Amino acid sequence: MPETSLQPVWITRWLRAAAVYNLAWGAWVVLMPKHFWSLVGMSAPEYLFLWQCIGMIVGVYGIGYWFAAGDVARHWPIVLVGFLGKIFGPIGFVQAHFIDGAVPLRFGWTLITNDLIWWVPFGAMLVFAYRAHERERSRRIERVDDDVAMLRSAMVEDGPSRGVSIAALSEQRPVLMVFLRHLGCTFCREAAADLRDRRAIIEASATIVVVTMSPPAEARAFLTGYGLGDVDVVSDPDRALYRAMELRRGTLGQLFGPRVWLRGVVAGVLGGHFVGGLKGDGLQMPGAFVIRNGRVAAAFRHRDAADRPDYCAMVMQ
Repeated sequence: MPETSLQPVWITRWLRAAAVYNLAWGAWVVLMPKHFWSLVGMSAPEYLFLWQCIGMIVGVYGIGYWFAAGDVARHWPIVLVGFLGKIFGPIGFVQAHFIDGAVPLRFGWTLITNDLIWWVPFGAMLVFAYRAHERERSRRIERVDDDVAMLRSAMVEDGPSRGVSIAALSEQRPVLMVFLRHLGCTFCREAAADLRDRRAIIEASATIVVVTMSPPAEARAFLTGYGLGDVDVVSDPDRALYRAMELRRGTLGQLFGPRVWLRGVVAGVLGGHFVGGLKGDGLQMPGAFVIRNGRVAAAFRHRDAADRPDYCAMVMQ
């Protein structure tokens, strides 16, 4: 994979070095599982195949690093997962040695090459990816063209207006299009609850159309759980309509920033929305639009995944 022109060469070199190291370390553990234990002066574990499984996992990470090396801004989740592993590994060692006394101090030598030397470059890669996404976001068109061709071809697939295009539906009365994240997302569930709680006010002024990345039957089952089983639904698994409305994949900050974590606790635990399985593109950002006579009259594009639109205010604009 060719590296991007804006990506510093050190990123490619460090990730490929990490890939080679992981593949070599994984092969060593799989093919010579007792060698490591003899080096640290410990008895090999009874279930040696579990140690070999760890070697296989480390080796697979190497494949991911090599793949991500060409475009870390695009494949940052691979680097993030690896970085978290390199953080949690030393934390586990501290507990195992200093608290539980389960492993000797010499066992920690492996942390230097497995984890510690990668902290700075992996952290810097994630910072680079974040800034690259922020630059892209700043270049994004902030308003959708009033005459979005996609609205004329996007059909309601389930619900009272089945078979009617969004544009045609909006000529009868305003349409509130709510684009959800994947259906397992805490904030997606919160959005469904908000629509349920404010439905009477919204529908006094507009028709609700929910857009998801899931098949119509799956979306219907989800919405039924929130008392929205009879609203109009559009399924957009390829995210073509999301892209037409300038709803893009989120950046690191938009998906995992401090505010998102804090709001996730509030909405998930205190609000009772919790989190479910991934159903759709987990990086896709949500949004909401009011369509009048085939034109975008109001738009809300989330600054981050935790944003909470005021649907009532939107339809009353």
